[in-house]
Amino acid sequence: MDIIKAKVFLHAVDSGSLANAAAQFDYTPSAISHMMMALESEVGFPLLIRTKSGVTPTRNAERLIPILRAQCSFEEQFRQMVSEIHGLSSGELRIASYASIACQWLPSVISRFHADYPGIRIEIMEGVWQDLDSYLRENRADLAFFSHQPSLPYHWIFLKRDPMVVAVSCSHPLASRSSISLRELEKETLIMPAYGADLDVENLLRSRDLKIHSTISTIQNYSAMGLVEQGLGVLIMNELITKGRLNHLCLLPLDPPQYIKLGIAVSDLNRSSPAAQRFISYAKEIIPKL
Repeated sequence: MDIIKAKVFLHAVDSGSLANAAAQFDYTPSAISHMMMALESEVGFPLLIRTKSGVTPTRNAERLIPILRAQCSFEEQFRQMVSEIHGLSSGELRIASYASIACQWLPSVISRFHADYPGIRIEIMEGVWQDLDSYLRENRADLAFFSHQPSLPYHWIFLKRDPMVVAVSCSHPLASRSSISLRELEKETLIMPAYGADLDVENLLRSRDLKIHSTISTIQNYSAMGLVEQGLGVLIMNELITKGRLNHLCLLPLDPPQYIKLGIAVSDLNRSSPAAQRFISYAKEIIPKL
């Protein structure tokens, strides 16, 4: 199978659009359409369901997607290894990351990396833990920056501890406190990010056998902060998320202090692309100093 067809197909599936795939690979929409029809002819069954709103994979195509992602990943590793022999002059690096890390830490790493390897194209995919885990597991990302979780099925590289804090509205009765215990939060309404299942918060509550009432869930912590500002509840999160994002919020340290571990996850460090391994070395050097 032509690798470019596989890449175009995967981009169309991920973006839900043949037009987006055409723009990404600098083809005309007509050429992309013919390419996908040729691919379907090659495998002998339909791969895409075409609607007015875009494209989605067929059930048979979904069975092929993990193999195609692996094939494209190996091709990129081969290309980067050849590039490394010539000085790592070209390639692609796909980074999955918490939005907080992408905002606060990655710019410094990317700036240094890009100065040394300007030919490496970098794509950052932000999301909550569940999103990043999916990107890594499905070979859509080369590495992921997120928090450590129990039984993590990846190679893990620790970078930094980050304290957990409680955010409340500045008009909240707790706003004047210098710290707060988790047990005191049982009387409060909790805003829960990450599709209502923030793993860092859930692990923290589970470790203390606490059940806190939650009526509103969001995807990102940033939208949850806006809800807290309006007095709709309290928010437990790691401190890095709050950097440069506080408006009418008050932060309370937990007593006793609680932390999460932030770092890098890769499926297999030894089989990672040269660009990924080089980026990891830069991150290990730069981030602990930030």
